[in-house]
Amino acid sequence: MARRDNSHPYLVLFALWLMVFSASSQVIIVSPILPRIGEALNIAEAYQGWLITSYAVCLSLFALIIGPISDKFGRRLVILLGCGSMAVALWLHGVVENFAQLLTMRAAAGAAGGMLSGAAVSYVGDYFPYNKRGWANGWVMSGIAVGQIIGIPIGTLLADWVGFKGAFMMFAGTMTLTTVLIWFYVPQPDVERDKNRLTVRSAIAGYRELLGRRVVVAASATYFLMFFSIGLYVIYLPTWLEHHLGVEGTAIASLFLVGGIANVIAGPAAGKLSDRTGRKPLIITSCLGLAVVMVATTYLTTSMVMAYVVFGFAMVMFAIRISPLQSLMTALVEEQRRGALLSLAVAIGQIGLGIGSAVAGTSYVRYGYVSNTLTAAVAVLGMAMLAYWALPEPKSDQ
Repeated sequence: MARRDNSHPYLVLFALWLMVFSASSQVIIVSPILPRIGEALNIAEAYQGWLITSYAVCLSLFALIIGPISDKFGRRLVILLGCGSMAVALWLHGVVENFAQLLTMRAAAGAAGGMLSGAAVSYVGDYFPYNKRGWANGWVMSGIAVGQIIGIPIGTLLADWVGFKGAFMMFAGTMTLTTVLIWFYVPQPDVERDKNRLTVRSAIAGYRELLGRRVVVAASATYFLMFFSIGLYVIYLPTWLEHHLGVEGTAIASLFLVGGIANVIAGPAAGKLSDRTGRKPLIITSCLGLAVVMVATTYLTTSMVMAYVVFGFAMVMFAIRISPLQSLMTALVEEQRRGALLSLAVAIGQIGLGIGSAVAGTSYVRYGYVSNTLTAAVAVLGMAMLAYWALPEPKSDQ
């Protein structure tokens, strides 16, 4: 059972929400402004996906490093360092002048993201009891949706008006504010920490022990397939729409606005519903629905109106899946191993995102966007099968 101090849960939720808003938005913004980045820095389309890959690889590496550290020293310290580091990395995006420099800054932001990804979900698991984690995760993860509603459209328009650096500067500001809020309002939850001496050898041994558990392997594979499909489906969607429908920045911004509204409505509701009905039914339903919409994307998207409908439905499926899955995973291992498990899953997921993004560029150039959508749908169906057969439904009193 998670234990809490006397801090106010709504202030904690808001600080974590703003962290998710800032961290997710600075990742998502790369997709709609990718053509602007390519034009400004003269990057060929086939290589633009590597900006996502560099971020994902560094996030994976640092997530693995940070997981045992957060179990040993607590989530608050790790989250504070991650927010501060990401703020600095994003401010430095404003001075890049070529592809190599931007690639390096995306890698630095990914390293900071590695500190946040597993620790953020682990913090919710530490601070809230299991029967409230769906609700809490739903609200925290709605920061992603609000980023799509507000942050991504504004960032996309800034990229058109003042250049792509303007978008990153905006999120550098919000992440700086997040760091201040974490410092003042987010406490260290009173949960049991790992009492063993932390060394490189012990950390590796801990991950080896986790990977010896069938449920951990299944959960990690689920994360891999989820992010692999996102890399394939989302990264080149704006580029395809620009070529297919002849639309540009404002239309792309409005697309993410519609998707964000769908996400912010569905996410908290799905999290709260999963507290009552269980996590797995929603996870599996969302995967099946998402696979259908992925396959249908290139056939149904004949106008921007249909693009709104298709992308909005996809975002609803994303929202229904994420908070139940994260809530389920917080209960798969004992609390003093929670950080290591979630960091491992996030790291493997980001490897999936990196591979998916790299494959997406080659696939898009050679075979067209339809190859991206079909491959992504197969990955999502694989995720549904794993969730059904290999992930247990924890008891609500954990």
